[in-house]
Parts: sequence; C-alpha cells; structure tokens
Amino acid sequence: MNTMNQTPEYRHALALGYWLLFCAAVVYLMIVVGGVTRLTQSGLSMVEWSPIMGIIPPIGEAEWMAVFEKYRLSPEYLKVNAGMSLHEFKSIFYWEYGHRVLGRVIGLIYLIPLLIFLYRGMVPKAWYGRLFGLFVLGGLQGLMGWYMVKSGLVDMPRVSQYRLTAHLGLALIIFATMLWFAMDFLRGETKSANVSAGYLKWTAAAVLVVFVMMLSGGFVAGTKAGYIMNTFPLMNGEWVPVGIANMQPAWRNLFENPITIQFIHRAIAVLVALTVLACFWVSRRQAFQTYAWVLLGLMLLQVTLGISALVTRVPVALGAAHQAGAVALLSAALLVAHVARKHAESS
Repeated sequence: MNTMNQTPEYRHALALGYWLLFCAAVVYLMIVVGGVTRLTQSGLSMVEWSPIMGIIPPIGEAEWMAVFEKYRLSPEYLKVNAGMSLHEFKSIFYWEYGHRVLGRVIGLIYLIPLLIFLYRGMVPKAWYGRLFGLFVLGGLQGLMGWYMVKSGLVDMPRVSQYRLTAHLGLALIIFATMLWFAMDFLRGETKSANVSAGYLKWTAAAVLVVFVMMLSGGFVAGTKAGYIMNTFPLMNGEWVPVGIANMQPAWRNLFENPITIQFIHRAIAVLVALTVLACFWVSRRQAFQTYAWVLLGLMLLQVTLGISALVTRVPVALGAAHQAGAVALLSAALLVAHVARKHAESS
C-alpha cells in the first residue's frame, strides 16, 4: 500500500471529497424534484415563505383549511384551479413542500459537516473561501426560489420564465461547483498523460454547451414551449416554423415566444450532439477515452429522452427523466473536463 495514502492529509481529502459528492447528489435530487414540481403544476401551492417554520407541514384539519384558504385567494386557484378540493390541493402542496424542505436539508448536510471539518482542522486554508462561498450561493438560491414563486402570485398564475431560468441556472452552478470540488479532493495526484490542447478545449466546450442547453430548457419550461409543435424532426411540417418572429421588438422572441424558444432548444441540442461527438473523436488520441464513452452514451440517451418527451407532450415521468438526464450529461461533461485537466496539470 502506498504510504502516502495513509497520511492525515490524504484521509482528510477523501472525507471532504465524499462529503461534497454526497451534497452534489442531493442537489441533483433537488433539481429533479424541482422539475417534477413544475411538471405537476405544484410550484404555486405554497403562497407564503417561512424559512424557519416552513419545515413543519399543516397538522390537522384546521391547519390544512387555513393553508388552503390562503391558496384559494391566489391567481392560480381563481384562474386555473377554481373548485379544487382539499384532497386535490394536498397532492400539489406536498410536491412544493418537499422541494422546499429538501432545500433546507441540503443547507444542513452542507453546513454542519463543514463546521465539523473546520473544527477538526481538516480543511486546507486555501479552501475556506471556496467552501463558505458555496454556502452563500445556497442561501441566495433559497431567496431566488421565493423571488421566482412571487412572480406567480400577483396577477398571472405562472412564474416568470426569466426568474425560473435564473433559479435553475444558479442550482446548476451550485451542483457543478460541488461536483468539481469533490473531484479535486478525490482525484488527488494523477499520473501525467499527454493531453492535447484541442482536447482540453473540446471538453470545456462540452460543459459550456450542455449548461446553455439546460438554461434553454428553463425557458422551454417557463413558457410551456414543450406542449406545442410536438413533431420531430420537423416542427409541424416545417424546418423553420411560422410564427418564429411574431413578437416585437425582435429580442422578445428569444425569451417569450414559445415557438422560437422550442426552435432554439432544438438547435442547441444539435450543437450539444456535435460538440460531444467532436470531443469523443479527439479523445481517441488520449489515454483515458473511457470517460468520453460515458459522455457519448449519456448524450445519446438524453437525445432519445428529449425526442420522446416532445412527441408525447411531456408526460411527468418522461419530463422528469429528461431533466435528470440533462444533469447526468452535465456531470459527465464535468468529469471529462476534470480528468483532462488533472492529467494536463500533472504532465
């Protein structure tokens, strides 16, 4: 056994890495639960934000009726769900409640171990700012979530697609940073290998285009663009559909026109596929092509899930699987990029 692997620093790095990896996995679950909350139209069921007491659900008929009465004053109930029973309300309430509680759980499983690690002197000083910065981002994400929900509690019974995409984007940044930091601790020193500059660029490009694709998916979800033009590869028989530039000024089409938004999402998906294929092609000359195979396989799976969700008008199960697949694809892109950079730094 390598004696270096028995040093306290090595054991500390493993502990920190596995802790961050576990936190990233729970954030992954949080993103998927958020997607299901959106798909089941549950996100506006809780019309108040109680950061501390909000972890306790209604208990007893009186408390349930009090919560339900507040919901019955919301635009969603008045314009969409008028006549909903208390039993039906509970079915949407629990998705949003679970989403919010999971956010608080993430805060606890991140902060408490971090404080323990710091107390025991297991965290290198160079990491203090990065790890506490992640915690601050988590707090901002909670505020962003409520800011998003508030947009659907005023006049229109739907949240702003801009706020929804910002909420998703910040979640992805937190997830990606946790995963990258975890790999920093877990991979440690790596044997040097010949890594071409081209491969480094393609792996970085893969991370970027997958991230942009997921932001595009936020606009698709926010404008319900997945429920129209449910044909593939053509959009209702056309490559460039009618109505793609109906809004004025023109920039609004990019973020508010469901037809344009779906078209852009499809175009970015093609860009993702081409980038991953290029990354895989260049990886043939590298010593660690296995990771590129994983990226390629997940890309093909994600394309299949996306097309299936589209042509079936986004049923909850397929929609959730498509979102989970996107996060898995981002994870694979980050892994490929991290491995390449670790080998390059060691050479």
